[in-house]
Amino acid sequence: MLDVIDASTLRRWAVVTRAALAARRAEIDALNVYPVPDGDTGTNLYLTLDEALDAVRNEHERRGILGTSDLVEEASAMSRASLLAARGNSGVILSQLIRGLTEVIAAAGHQEVGPQVIAEGLTKAAERARASVMRPQEGTILTVADVAATTASALAAAGESLAVVTERTVEAARDALARTPEQLSVLRDAGVVDAGGAGYLLFLEALDRVVRDRAPLKGYAVDEFTLNVSFARRDEWAAEPGGAWAEGSEGAESDDSPDFEVMYLLDGSDDERVARLSTRLDELGDSVVVSSSGEDLWSVHVHVDDIGAALEAGVAAGRPHRVQVNPLQPALRPRPKIGLAVVATAAGPGIGELFVAEGATVVESGPARRASAGQLLEAVRSTGAAEVILLPNDKDTLMAAEAAAQAAGQEGQEVHVVHSTTAVQGIAALAVYEPGRSARHNVVSMTRSAAATRHGAVTIAVKSGLTSGGVCEVGEVLGVVRGDITIVGNDFHEVALQVVDAVSGGGAELLTLVTGQDLPDGVVEAISAHVRADNRSVEIEVVDGGQPAYPLLIGVE
Repeated sequence: MLDVIDASTLRRWAVVTRAALAARRAEIDALNVYPVPDGDTGTNLYLTLDEALDAVRNEHERRGILGTSDLVEEASAMSRASLLAARGNSGVILSQLIRGLTEVIAAAGHQEVGPQVIAEGLTKAAERARASVMRPQEGTILTVADVAATTASALAAAGESLAVVTERTVEAARDALARTPEQLSVLRDAGVVDAGGAGYLLFLEALDRVVRDRAPLKGYAVDEFTLNVSFARRDEWAAEPGGAWAEGSEGAESDDSPDFEVMYLLDGSDDERVARLSTRLDELGDSVVVSSSGEDLWSVHVHVDDIGAALEAGVAAGRPHRVQVNPLQPALRPRPKIGLAVVATAAGPGIGELFVAEGATVVESGPARRASAGQLLEAVRSTGAAEVILLPNDKDTLMAAEAAAQAAGQEGQEVHVVHSTTAVQGIAALAVYEPGRSARHNVVSMTRSAAATRHGAVTIAVKSGLTSGGVCEVGEVLGVVRGDITIVGNDFHEVALQVVDAVSGGGAELLTLVTGQDLPDGVVEAISAHVRADNRSVEIEVVDGGQPAYPLLIGVE
């Protein structure tokens, strides 16, 4: 038996836990009924730890070492890797359990730690996990973690050996898991114990096995592993009225459960803004978990109906990235048919009519009323196609489009997002769309067409400010060239001509003018005469777009 834990033991503990989760994840998935019956708790725990271990191993290989003998370094590496790898509510909580434990190990500053440090680590783990959850619920993994921490601390304080501490902590955790149906009616009604708590029990049992079994570890692999874990009184609960013990049992499903799980990493923020983010996400949905690696990086998890609102809350708090969206009730979604379709956003009715005429499904979207990821996803679903090309036609809708694409992928539809950032790029992309060709062919040609379209716009300043074209005041005319305000003037006609010259570069073959609300009379005629004075062969297409905010959109191919 081991008296202390060093770097190799810590690594073995993680690997044995991964093997245990791999062996039992389907059984844990079947337990899952809280916070929603999505049936993937065991899978999320396994994938979180699996990816974290792979990340640590890859870093070791990059440095030319199989592992490290430095306990502090190994603990710190596991902490950050688990946060970056966290999947789902349970994966984020697991990352915080690992963070709390490894923080204490690292703070001790020793290459070997005994029962006292492990007990303190389990206590910090429980605290970190509970702090990461916006609305902590008893009868969950949090309760099991608390009981394990309390038990380990009492035993360590009494001077018990590491083996005694781990063995009795597992026993206490198993008893706590058995009591979870007494604390959550949804568990009792389904006849199961808490899925997350069952996963954490495996984590603790793996520690106990490592401490009391010094079999050699072959690199990062375990050749054979069988963990005899009791999921505590399952027969007793299953025997009661309404009880169930069958893989895939969903339990009592709430009709108003959110439709989507949204996760992302957040940086460029601070504790105050993250606190506001947590509050905002709690208003939007439930199962809010916001956790930190301690290095200005946060992992965000929430269940919501409005994907876009969850992403916008993240943008307000910092820089969200590595966005993941999963449907929580995919069985409710119709299976898509075969074929290819296009979904495009439109800022005005005339643009929408043009897109519909080209065969696209249109979603209204524009300044102050941009389409959410949920709206885009509904439009993708409505096509019934196996593959969908999505045109956001706005740089501020691009992230929502990517999120919708990922969510659709979870439901069996493959969505290709063409990075069209303006309406004129969307028009150019749809002009080369060929319904009879493959999705790959169309994505390539539409992307090329959008990218080859130089774009500009003319609008009116609604507030004073500093632009690339100088200081502007309310009511002045602004010329936008490739997304940047480079021209400030007082005459709409003059600014419009300057924008056309800037984006055409003297080599226009096709000029597209999309007219919007409040466009002054004679602008289109003035531009046409100006362009044809230098190039009589240029083709000019005018679209009555009807879009607000931008009286004129300009595209040049």
